[in-house]
Parts: sequence; C-alpha cells; structure tokens
Amino acid sequence: MKKPKLSFWQIWNMNFGFFGIQFSFGLQQSNMSAIYKYLGASEHEIPILWLAGPITGLIIQPIIGAISDGTWSPRFGRRKPFFLIGALLASVALIFMPFSSTIWMAASLLWILDAGNNIALEPYRAFVSDKLNRDQLSLGFLTQSFFTGLGSTLANFTPAILISLGFFALSDTMENGIPVATYWAFFIGAFASIASVLYSVFTTKEYPPTEEELKKIQAEKAQGHIIPRMFKDIIEAMKVMPLTMKQLIPVKFFTWYAMFCYWQYLTSTLSLSLFGTLDQNTDGFKQAQVLTGQANGTYNIVCFMLAFALVPLARKIGAKGVHFVSLLLGGIGLLAIPYLNITDIMFSIPNPFGDGSVAISTLYLFSFGLGIAWASMLAMPYQLLAGSIPKDKTGVYMGIFNMFIVIPMIIQIFTMQYFVYDWLGSNPINVIRLAGIFLILGGVFALFIKEKKPESVSA
Repeated sequence: MKKPKLSFWQIWNMNFGFFGIQFSFGLQQSNMSAIYKYLGASEHEIPILWLAGPITGLIIQPIIGAISDGTWSPRFGRRKPFFLIGALLASVALIFMPFSSTIWMAASLLWILDAGNNIALEPYRAFVSDKLNRDQLSLGFLTQSFFTGLGSTLANFTPAILISLGFFALSDTMENGIPVATYWAFFIGAFASIASVLYSVFTTKEYPPTEEELKKIQAEKAQGHIIPRMFKDIIEAMKVMPLTMKQLIPVKFFTWYAMFCYWQYLTSTLSLSLFGTLDQNTDGFKQAQVLTGQANGTYNIVCFMLAFALVPLARKIGAKGVHFVSLLLGGIGLLAIPYLNITDIMFSIPNPFGDGSVAISTLYLFSFGLGIAWASMLAMPYQLLAGSIPKDKTGVYMGIFNMFIVIPMIIQIFTMQYFVYDWLGSNPINVIRLAGIFLILGGVFALFIKEKKPESVSA
C-alpha cells in the first residue's frame, strides 16, 4: 500500500503520546539516584538499583514488537493498545513511587514503571515506520525527539518550578526523606503519561493490514501460533540482520553506556564538585538534585529546539555525519563538567515563575553539547535503521534494535557495580569523565556505517 503524505499536524498528533512517555523517563533519570540515597543506599549500590530499565527493555521490547506486528483490531488498531496499557502501568508506578519506605520498594516500583514505559515505547517507534513514507521518516523520528526533549524538560524542571512558585521549600520533605516537590512532580508525570497517550490514540488512525497480512494474523490467532511465531520472528530476524544494523552496534554501545553513567552519577558529581559532599542529608546534596533536574532540563530544551533543525542537516551531510558531530559535542560537554561552576555567571534571564531574574552560570554550558547529542541519539540511528529493514518486520527489528540500548546499560551496571567504580577511584566525577570519552568513541564509530538502500532489502 502506498502511504499518503501526512501533514505536519498529523505527524504532531500521532507522536504527542511520546511526550508523556518521556516525561516519565525524565523523572526517573533526574530523581531515582537521589531517591535511592534518601532511602539509605550508598554510592556503590546505585548502579544495580537501576537494573529495572535495561532488563525490562531487553525482555519486553522485542516481545511487544513481535506481538504488535501480528496484532490487528478494526477498533483499536495494531500499535495503539500497547501505548495505552503501558501508559496506565507507568502512571500507577509514578503515583506510588514517592511513598516508598524502603530501597527495595522503590526498586520494585521502578520495575513496574520501566515495564510500562517499554510496553509503550517500542510500538511507538514502529508506529512511525507504519505511518510514514521514506521521505517523512526523518520528520517523524525527529518529532519524537522534540517531544522527548519537551517531556523530559518539563519533568526535570517541575520540582524547581514548584519551589520557585513558593508551593514548597527545598527543605520540605516527607517522612521517608524524599522532598515534597519530588512527590508532586511524579504525580504530575502520572497525569501527563496517560493524558498525552490518550490524545494520540483518539486523533490518529492506523493503516489496516493487507488482505494477505490479515489472513495470516487471523490464522495464527486461530491456531494459537502467536507466541511461537513471535520467538521465531525474533530468532530469524537476528540471523539475517542488515549490515547497517550490525554497524550500529558499537555506536549504540558507547553512547548508551555513557548515558547510564551520566544519569546515575550526575547528582553525586555536582554535589561533590560544587559543594564538596556526598552526604544526602546536607542542603548541598539537595541543591545538587535540583541542579541535576535543571541541567537535564536544559539539555532537553536544546534537544527539542534543535530536533527539527537536524532534518535539513541530515539531508545535506547524511545521518551518520550529523551523529558524529553531535556525539563529539556531547562528549566534550561531559568532559567539561568538573571545570564548570554555579558562581561564574554568563547572563541573566527574567524569572518566569517569580520576581527578579534567574542567573545562568557556566555549569549549563555542558548541557548545550549534550542536548545536541541527545537529539541525534533519539533520531539518527532510527533513520539509518528504518531504510534497511523489511517493512513487514518493522516491529520485531525495532524491538531487537532496542537490545543495542539495553545490553550496554546492563554491562554498565555490572561493570560499574563490581570493578569500574573502584577502578575510577570511587569518584563519581571520574565516572562522568568516562561517559564523555565514550560519547566521543560512539561518534567515531558512526563514521564507519555504510547505509543500505531500501530497494536491496528483502523481506
């Protein structure tokens, strides 16, 4: 079936649910390490407590991708039911997370939260390939980058905004030590998750399968072959993996290893480099948590502001060229973090949430480079991949491709937990330096990718 060209607002509407999914991810990226520390975790325990994300992604996304490829309902569609189920699970976990009384309660809720997000996330990637022709793929995936940046930005800034508006003070905490502003940020995230997905579900229709595809789906359902086909599809797809997909493996390894280092240890790095402490009971650590949200919010602002600008640039110099330059800038930004501070002021802007102005310090310089890298990471690899995979296996390949994200995260968790953190002098600042080097290495490997024309891809 020839796909019609969609308008900008049609592409906007279909991707709007990504906003809520990424709001949820943004909350955990900026707050989970601090929540664990408030509940009594040590620096050495932080990596293993992040295991939920990559494990649920590794298990759920390929399975959901394969199942959604073989799903069709005239009323609910193919991918949309998974968006909705995932958003509901994530919303429930977000509501209960700040009430955690123990480390393992918080860790268990994170497993539910990540399971919900992953159920929604993978079909959303396939949704773009389902709906858009090749000429609009860049716009589709970069629209997702825009909503990723917007959702994560608001998630990261929400605690600081609530404090700036005077609803809560930095010192206001719940009985478990978690700041009250953090609780309300998670509550707002729960609403954003379900509301934005519902908007996409009700404003976007999916294309029905061809008669041949429909007969195959119905036959598998009648014979109970959905689960066997799912595993068969995953195994067969991995055997005939396109060359472009294989060449993306080292790129994805270094970039996602780096990002997990960053998310786990930025708060501790800022607390140590700016305030000279790793004690979670000090005001310095609480201020570092707020700064983490603001820094992450800044790089996500850069992400969604530049997401659409990368479209013409990718057409001019190619997706791999854009990815190399972007990761290089991101790596330089992370390497600069220990040399930046909050006392050297670059400029001031009017305070949108109160009187006076907000001083912008040199600390935020790294966020500009990381924001460019983040926008590229969320779009360019998928653009490179989308043109090299069989169209009838989009879901399963997108699910397998997610393994290139979560396996580096799993490797990061166990290596950091058992020897890398000690090898780096048990210093979170050195973890951030390692992340910067790895982003640059990911960019270098991107230059070796050979794109494969879609005509040469067989189903």
